[in-house]
Amino acid sequence: MDMNDFYKRFISDTYDENGMLTAIDVHIPDNYNFGYDVIDEIARLDPDRRAMVWVHEDGEEHTFTYSELMKKSNQTANMLLAHGVKKGDKVLSVLKRHYQFWFLTIALCKIGAVLIPATNQLMKKDYTYRFNAADVKYVVATADGEVSDHIEEAIAEYGGIKEKYIARGDREGWISFDKEIEKYPDTMERIENKATDDMLLYFTSGTTGYPKMVLHSHYYAVAHIHTAKHWHNLTADTLHFTISESGWGKCMWGKMYGQFTCAAAIFVYDFTRFHSADILQKIQDYKVTSLCAPPTMFRMFIKEGIEGYDLSGLKYSTIAGEALNPEVYNRWLEYTGLKLMEGFGQTETVLVVGNLPGMEPKPGSMGKPSFLYNVDIVDEDGNSLPAGETGEIVIRTNGRGDQVGMFKEYYKNPEETDNSWNNNMYHTGDTAWRDEDGYYWYVGRTDDVIKASGYRIGPFEIESVLMEHPAVLEVAVTGAKDPIRGQVVKATIVLTKDYKDKGNDALVKELQDHVKKNTAPYKYPRIVEFVDELPKTISGKIRRVAIRDNDNK
Repeated sequence: MDMNDFYKRFISDTYDENGMLTAIDVHIPDNYNFGYDVIDEIARLDPDRRAMVWVHEDGEEHTFTYSELMKKSNQTANMLLAHGVKKGDKVLSVLKRHYQFWFLTIALCKIGAVLIPATNQLMKKDYTYRFNAADVKYVVATADGEVSDHIEEAIAEYGGIKEKYIARGDREGWISFDKEIEKYPDTMERIENKATDDMLLYFTSGTTGYPKMVLHSHYYAVAHIHTAKHWHNLTADTLHFTISESGWGKCMWGKMYGQFTCAAAIFVYDFTRFHSADILQKIQDYKVTSLCAPPTMFRMFIKEGIEGYDLSGLKYSTIAGEALNPEVYNRWLEYTGLKLMEGFGQTETVLVVGNLPGMEPKPGSMGKPSFLYNVDIVDEDGNSLPAGETGEIVIRTNGRGDQVGMFKEYYKNPEETDNSWNNNMYHTGDTAWRDEDGYYWYVGRTDDVIKASGYRIGPFEIESVLMEHPAVLEVAVTGAKDPIRGQVVKATIVLTKDYKDKGNDALVKELQDHVKKNTAPYKYPRIVEFVDELPKTISGKIRRVAIRDNDNK
């Protein structure tokens, strides 16, 4: 068969006479399993098809075919089964960008165990919280750095871990993942499951409180066909590069389910610290054809000087993770000839809003609603808002579980689940407005919206304008209490190196005037504070709540 059509086993997509997507129909077997029905089936149909090009920063390289992924995941599954892992068990993975992560993820899917990805930046208290909250039974971790040290400290306090595996190295008391899997056969009998069974559990990187646990079923893997086919614009000939560590949800968005179901190949660069020149060199040398990264990385690429690299192999580029500054869009287009196709979604969903192939993106807009979901913008009472008015992005449903790709629940947290998913409506907690053409424009989190003198002001637009000033390296815009206006706009700014010693009243006025000239004057920051760094979550998202809390002390 034509491998470009493989994904059609699970969805039917309809296009108009101009080639624009108009509808998606999902058809999934009741016993659907990504491991058997995608990886193993492509391995049967086209065993030598390239699946993953993996490159380590020390120069080590491996290219894995679909057949090899099938065999390695089978060996991993057989090893885990022999060591007691069973359906429903929670397995925590801390594997950075190691290729072992793909072996493990597919293996757990085949077993019916639940994968919990985690970033290598976690500390002992983070692991202890995750172990207890999710009832973790097994751990697979990298030997790099101090990861296993922190895990050991957490295990000593938790006491519920049955086995611990270490990859790319050895440690006393740990089972060597790489050596142990070689003892087991590379074939296995299918273990039956239901598509509604638990498959994946993510801890969200929220800006307030402890992380919530987002639980997904096997349906989640199918829904990401939409992400890969209709947003990343993948074909079976694509070599796609999403820059994300395996501990983040973006990895599953860009380096797993949808990409493999499109029979495409993924590019994985296993690095410790991000260096824009290094990444650009890899895109050039390995002829990456599709790239997805957050705006921050594209800004770094531009500052690095992308004109010094041959990026002619790139055919498509997408962007997500934070709202897109139009300046980044324009500079990338100028250098590469490629439009940055922005998309929006959450750990709880797949693509919710996006610029799809054939659409003309409006720089700074997230695009239009996904055909998978009934997306709307509503007021505080759940009423749909007209064009131009800011409200919360919601997904209208016929009840929980009727939307393929949406999370099942916040695990062990029915109150939070009820708060976010009620009245046949899932509340994203993100605000936006739509224009007359139906494009959505991001404003901010519901708790980030500033209400000053009767105006509802989103931080992103002001941040975008300030980022265009050469003095601004990073900025967070928040609302500060004011006895007259209720709130006023505050900008907390990290200065560029050329302005480090120029953070005076004159620069404050210059920045305020810059905002007044480039957006509605009422949005200018009445308070400007210069700081050495901004408070951030472990995933790198700015914690505006920390700035607000500090102001209220």
